[in-house]
Amino acid sequence: MSQRSIALLAITLAASSITACARSPEAVPGISQSPVHAAADAASAAAATASVTAAATSLPLVVVHKSESCGCCGLWVEHMQQAGFPVQVRNLDNVSPVKERVGVPFGKGSCHTAEVGGYFVEGHVPAEDVKRLLAGKPAAKGLVVPGMPAGSPGMEMPDGRVQPYVVELVREDGTTEPFAHHGN
Repeated sequence: MSQRSIALLAITLAASSITACARSPEAVPGISQSPVHAAADAASAAAATASVTAAATSLPLVVVHKSESCGCCGLWVEHMQQAGFPVQVRNLDNVSPVKERVGVPFGKGSCHTAEVGGYFVEGHVPAEDVKRLLAGKPAAKGLVVPGMPAGSPGMEMPDGRVQPYVVELVREDGTTEPFAHHGN
């Protein structure tokens, strides 16, 4: 079960507890609970919900612009969700205007473009590289993985093989430099 699924389950259970605990004892057949215990249980459940919500939202929202029919883009979205990112998908007929707006350099494009924490993420960039970018906060526009390298997130191979590829950092002036190497 993914981290996000666990968080959502915990929130649901906590919310159910709050509702049940907030009822008067007469509203719950066979349960006699003092108002003091009900209030304490409700406060405890509310604290648990706040804690789970904070944990689930500690990473910023990733907005993914992609074609509705692209399967590998959907797999990359799942990869990001499993890494703990909340994700919003925007299916578009043409992603090119988004790439142009955020500053993806010519020849460095891939099948989807994401925006997160003031940066763009182009293509099949591993979630750990995105986390490192967000933690380091470099003066940059974002990260790119040109093309669709076999074995990158969303492009996994049945045999586990990973084609060597480089995640590139795109500086404010549009130049790129290596950020991470994978599949060596």
